[in-house]
Amino acid sequence: MVSSSYSNLLDLATGAADQGPAPAALGALRRRLPSVVTTPGLMEDSPASPSTPSPAPRPRTIVVANHLPIRAHRPASPEEPWTFSWDEDSLLRHLQKSSSSPSMEFIYIGCLREDVPVPEQDAVAQALLDSYNCVPAFLPADTAARYYHGFCKQHLWPLFHYMLPLSPDLGGRFDRLLWQAYVSANKVFADKVLEVINPDDDFVWVHDYHLMVLPTFLRKRFNRIKLGFFLHSPFPSSEIYKTLPVREELLRALLNSDLIGFHTFDYARHFLSCCGRMLGLPYESKRGHICLEYYGRTVSIKILPVGVYMEQLNAVLALPETEAKVAELMETYTGNGRVVMLGVDDMDIFKGISLKLLAMEELLGQHPEWRGRLVLVQVANPARGRGKDVVGVQEETYAMVKRINEAYGAPGYEPVVLIDQPLQFYERVAYYVIAEVCLVTAVRDGMNLIPYEYVASRQGNDRLDRILRLCKPEEKKSMLVVSEFIGCSPSLSGAIRVNPWNIEAVADAMECALVLPEKEKNLRHDKHYRYVEKHDVGYWANSFLQDLERTCKDHSNRRCWGIGFGLRFRVVSLDLSFRKLAMEHIVQAYRRSKTRAILLDYDGTLMPQAINKSPTAKSVQILNSLCQDQRNAVFLCSGFKRCTLDEWFPAENLGMAAEHGYFMRYELKLRLKRDAEWETCIPPADCSWMQIAKPVMELYTETTDGSIIEERDTVLVWNYEDADPDFGSCQAKELVDHLESVLTNEPVSVKSTVHSVEAKPQGVSKGLVARRMLAALQERGMCPDFVLCIGDDRSDEDMFQFITSASCADSFASTAEVFACTVGRKPSKAKYYLDDTAEVVRLMQGLAYVSEELALENPALGEEDPEDLWCVGELQ
Repeated sequence: MVSSSYSNLLDLATGAADQGPAPAALGALRRRLPSVVTTPGLMEDSPASPSTPSPAPRPRTIVVANHLPIRAHRPASPEEPWTFSWDEDSLLRHLQKSSSSPSMEFIYIGCLREDVPVPEQDAVAQALLDSYNCVPAFLPADTAARYYHGFCKQHLWPLFHYMLPLSPDLGGRFDRLLWQAYVSANKVFADKVLEVINPDDDFVWVHDYHLMVLPTFLRKRFNRIKLGFFLHSPFPSSEIYKTLPVREELLRALLNSDLIGFHTFDYARHFLSCCGRMLGLPYESKRGHICLEYYGRTVSIKILPVGVYMEQLNAVLALPETEAKVAELMETYTGNGRVVMLGVDDMDIFKGISLKLLAMEELLGQHPEWRGRLVLVQVANPARGRGKDVVGVQEETYAMVKRINEAYGAPGYEPVVLIDQPLQFYERVAYYVIAEVCLVTAVRDGMNLIPYEYVASRQGNDRLDRILRLCKPEEKKSMLVVSEFIGCSPSLSGAIRVNPWNIEAVADAMECALVLPEKEKNLRHDKHYRYVEKHDVGYWANSFLQDLERTCKDHSNRRCWGIGFGLRFRVVSLDLSFRKLAMEHIVQAYRRSKTRAILLDYDGTLMPQAINKSPTAKSVQILNSLCQDQRNAVFLCSGFKRCTLDEWFPAENLGMAAEHGYFMRYELKLRLKRDAEWETCIPPADCSWMQIAKPVMELYTETTDGSIIEERDTVLVWNYEDADPDFGSCQAKELVDHLESVLTNEPVSVKSTVHSVEAKPQGVSKGLVARRMLAALQERGMCPDFVLCIGDDRSDEDMFQFITSASCADSFASTAEVFACTVGRKPSKAKYYLDDTAEVVRLMQGLAYVSEELALENPALGEEDPEDLWCVGELQ
């Protein structure tokens, strides 16, 4: 069923998002751009001047995110210019400052946090470009509201944090107008990238869920663009994600990237599961890198959590303001015998502030000895979104803090200190320094760098050690209680991990963190600090860019072109020697040939994969026409039984192979002789092994809903096409191992194919079918000068490999033209491809028509000479 989710939104956004011509200064950023388009996806440079060659261009990365790493300061009066400064807390700013390649140039594209009036936008864009290498994307106010506060915050953000819109109050129902605004906004960002990009040299790095369809816009314009995407939020399980009405559009858009990054394996696993279940795309590991094949392009998956900017943290720790604040907090809390626990969270529904407060209440109720001593300092940053849920969280938080303080407080003592005003970074660091325990109880979060910042801050420096009265470096310590549902949890093996919904368990973990032996605290801190120090933001950024470069290194060695409309656009990328089989080319070769060998697979080649496997009357008629041409030796290779093929194909002069080549029949009939009988291509096999293998397959069939066993004379097939794809694939791997172990001493080959596991006698292959057919022709003195072989799956690769190898050259005429053709654009040993079974049928119909034409032009060709015919009986 065709999706109604606006597949033509690329065109819709094109008209809605025009922003006028690019500023003149952008020309300096472009450098030399390709200007001559010769073939779709192939671009050539304009002729270079004979002057001295220019130096190699400086490598550049275009970083695209929702917001620029810039603080814009509105002028006091219209006559004054806007002023700007770097946002030193922005992750994007840290990319540039921590890059290991000093020569790398970074260009930033994103929105400003301040609304700039339209008449002032050109001046602002020019100033940002000249001084900061930043290109602002200005969105119309209504589009910006529907894009960010609408689709991003009402649909994507809640869904990615596992909140379904079960009612209008829970994120709201899907609104297609918001979706259109999201696509239009992404188109504006794409236009800005196109203004500055040099597609031959530049890398583009897109960040987060705000820009998930941007890769499609960019890939459509430049088929070979070097494009990476990193998702900073969680990616939900397939059961959650597939509730999104535009689920397929977003998946396909992400797959237009070359490299897709996630913080944890869980997030990547969910994404891969969605690709498998919704798009039918399997994944594999290649030398340690997880990859998907998407229309011939390799899309790599990167799993690496982001880190903190250690240089900035160390600089802040050394500030006099930080030292003064630490001294003040030490006097306020430690000087009065208090032990500080710290929580730093945004005031939103997923940070679990209320659960943290309930655990604190539980701890004080169960452990009276901590009353009057333990203080939970909760820093509540302003929420990034808005709506009823934010107001509800605020009201609940204030009420719980009041209740706990009234129940367990005393004069001069408040067990919970709520700071709901924004803190400067040095102030937050000061709280990290004096806190004995850091507590993160988010119910779902992408990464959350608070634990990393806490560990690095607790390492401190010599001056802070004196304020904290630490005499030896080995006395440094830190304790973390973190939720299992945040991205940094897997990296912090020394943290106490908790289920934030289990209030009693969180309270116990808090108490455990307080009473753990000092030596244990020291060891855990040392382990965490070594990890945080090594895996900082620079490590993360450099590793991502290195993998992006590795993934894109063979772009120039591939032929690329785009297919599909709207957000279903994708790029087909194939080896330079792999091309579509042109009807005109093969028809000309067919016309001038004297002896032809035609090898055809059946299921998936002449017939599409379907429930009804029997051939159509049209297919049978085409084969009959081809077989009536005495120049043709036509052979059909299938995995079905002999009796099934006999029933389906009564055509004269049609050779057949059943069960992937174990049984063969050269059915090129003599008028005065009996039909040829089925023969085995290898010595008759002992099939007693089937009594061992079948019970094993039955066991897996019972435990895998949707799977069946297909039993043939010499082959057993376990088919899981209708089973759950993830579970079926997992069971298939187990079944292969199980069968190989119980059939170790049997002459049996066990192979895993698409949606099935096959057990068959060793030595049987379609390559052997091709060898036997050509040998039979050669013994009759018939060397074909036209060879056509078409198949669709892995078993057909043996045929392709054989007919294109040098070893069978003696079987062909010196002028032979060989066409090995696979069905579908995918990696193959064949040199040609056709898109689907419909194209195969059209091709065969065209060849049959040529045979009929030639028979009419020269009736003698239709007269069969018994000496020119052969059968298997004469070969024995």
